[in-house]
Amino acid sequence: MNADASWHPTACILCECNCGIEVQVEGRSLVKIRGDKRHPASAGYTCNKALRLDHYQNADRLDSPLRRRPDGTFERIDWDTAITEIAARLTGIKQQYGGETIFYYGGGGQGNHLGGAYSTATMAAFGARYRSSALAQEKTGEFWVNARMLGAPHRADFEHCEVALFIGKNPYQSHGFPRARSVLKQIAKDPTRSLIVVDPVRSDTAELADFHLQVRPGTDLWLLSALAGTLVQEGLVDSDWIAEHVDGYESVEPVLRTVPVAEYARIADVPEDLVRNVARRIARADSVAVYEDLGIQMNRNSTVASYVEKLLWVLTGNFGKPGTAYVPSNLSAIGRDRGSPAGEGPRSPVVSAPIISGLVPCNVIADEVLTEHPARYRAMIVESSNPAHSLAESARMREALDALDLCVVIDVAMTETARHADYVLPTPTQFEKFECTFFTFDFPRNIFHLRHPVLPAPPGLLTEPEIHARLVEESGALGEEDYAPLRSAAEQGREAFAQAFLPLMADPGMRRLAPVLLYRTLGPTLPGGAEAAAVLWAAAHQMALANADGVRNAGYGEGLTAGERLFDAILSGAHGIVTTDDTYDASWQRLPRPRLNVDLPELLEVVAGLVDRPAPNPDPEFPFVLSAGERRAFTANTIMRDPTWRKRDASGDLRLSTADARVLGIDSGDRVRLTTRAGSAEVQVQVTDAMRAGHISLPNGFGLTSTGAAVGVAPNDLTRTQDRDEWVGTPWHKYVPARIEVVAASPS
Repeated sequence: MNADASWHPTACILCECNCGIEVQVEGRSLVKIRGDKRHPASAGYTCNKALRLDHYQNADRLDSPLRRRPDGTFERIDWDTAITEIAARLTGIKQQYGGETIFYYGGGGQGNHLGGAYSTATMAAFGARYRSSALAQEKTGEFWVNARMLGAPHRADFEHCEVALFIGKNPYQSHGFPRARSVLKQIAKDPTRSLIVVDPVRSDTAELADFHLQVRPGTDLWLLSALAGTLVQEGLVDSDWIAEHVDGYESVEPVLRTVPVAEYARIADVPEDLVRNVARRIARADSVAVYEDLGIQMNRNSTVASYVEKLLWVLTGNFGKPGTAYVPSNLSAIGRDRGSPAGEGPRSPVVSAPIISGLVPCNVIADEVLTEHPARYRAMIVESSNPAHSLAESARMREALDALDLCVVIDVAMTETARHADYVLPTPTQFEKFECTFFTFDFPRNIFHLRHPVLPAPPGLLTEPEIHARLVEESGALGEEDYAPLRSAAEQGREAFAQAFLPLMADPGMRRLAPVLLYRTLGPTLPGGAEAAAVLWAAAHQMALANADGVRNAGYGEGLTAGERLFDAILSGAHGIVTTDDTYDASWQRLPRPRLNVDLPELLEVVAGLVDRPAPNPDPEFPFVLSAGERRAFTANTIMRDPTWRKRDASGDLRLSTADARVLGIDSGDRVRLTTRAGSAEVQVQVTDAMRAGHISLPNGFGLTSTGAAVGVAPNDLTRTQDRDEWVGTPWHKYVPARIEVVAASPS
């Protein structure tokens, strides 16, 4: 079959940016890929990883529902049998133990968000209450701090900033904002701008930096406190701005005034004059954009470090103007939890872990299953996620999956988690169905991209919305009597449909079932088979109400008309569309209170007592600090299952410093045994002067059992669930004590 010579717009699905791409197809393959110049955010930009996406499209595909036999093998079954049996077993668990013992995980595999929007209906139908996702593995500490300091999530404007500060972040490889590599190079080349990196590794981003603070692993909190202390002690804070916009500074100021800057710089192993010069550069800049990421969010003291990081830009007035922090509009509510002190708010049923942004901490999920507690989780629905591989202490997570009364996996491929399921339900890839991402954080023009299918789905698969709809219907929660009035209204047009639909939303029970109601009634009226996009109709109207000025400025008008025009634009905008066009005042308008709050007493108490807190020091038994899950040029999330997608670092080498290699008597290509308190693995070594002595790293995305034996080390075979943040439970994947023993030298 000849390749389709036309270019079809879609998007990369390997990081949250979801850059627009165009593809040519042949048979079941994406044969050519390029950046989409018509995409309103990425504008033709793409990194090397997107060009290898056919390795996602055609790896480990499933083509039929599977049911586990008593001997542990799987048999193919039809969809009616799968849905009927799963619904019956979920109903039985609900009746015997309560629906709250049914646990939902996922719903947001990278770029695969539309299906997850329908999961709330399935949870409602079976009485499920608790859920989690990868966000609780990484971001809930920052969510909690954001909620209490701002009352809203925030991002930063790197395209226009004078100073860009990255903390535990290597955007050259992990991206995180549009056209990351191009923007980084622009900043680095401009003598009036500065790039600052806090990272124990001399990363690709650090190579471009004007200031690289090569912090000792695990001591970020001391370094950030030294920077904040310098701002106060040298009179570098923006006092007028603080007086106008900030509450609680009177509590923070005396704590930061007494920070022993020189001592904290020594603990962090960063020269004091470098610390002070960085603080001064931040203070004199007209605009500073800051990005914290997994390097501190999955490290010791992560929640407190997130708090002090935000003090750096709040106390210097870097919010609500070009080149600084902003609050984006959004079609979703991800991360918008208002937060509560650690002793208040919802908690998990067994170990009483705090639930932040509606998410149970990932590190306690196994503890919530492997117990005789009457409220333990007894069933799990896992969608577009792979917790058996991606969560800490994988062996214990696998044990928990096996201990469940029921495990259902909804996914494209036979993942490590699917191998432990009772039922596996196959779905089309992201290039075979309508999809989107709700990670849309651009400003002042925010972007949304409903991606259209560029390949037909193979026979025998159902989309996630269809799976959820069938489960809800089999539960008895919805049926034709619920659909008929709405279908009749939809035939008359969307105005009549709105008049019939909106009164139903006054009932909380029906509101939770709304995604399936929309899918079954409005969905069939949408053009081009876009039923799955029906849930976006409600989201578009909500955005038009909540962000009326931005929606109007983007050209959609006002009121109900604006919501309808926005929805129509979403449906037809195959290259992505601008949803809101904001003024910078919009960031202030989106806050629930008019001023920022910096007095978070329990976190401030930790900062005040830091002088007496022992800094992390190497354990003689485990003298190295392992960063488990480094982003590299050919690593991505685990949907890239085919190891041949990598052009470099095919085995996932362990990186260590030239100084450590000299002491150990090893060189690149040698094999060593890497051991932590959780496990051990043999791995090839790559020696580099980019690493600090005592610091080693493994890449993410390896250890997948695809097309035979696993390639590389699965990082979470080496991590432990109990090594986690004291406030929100995020794991210390970037601080894993380890030791190295030489196994074999490389062939000479």
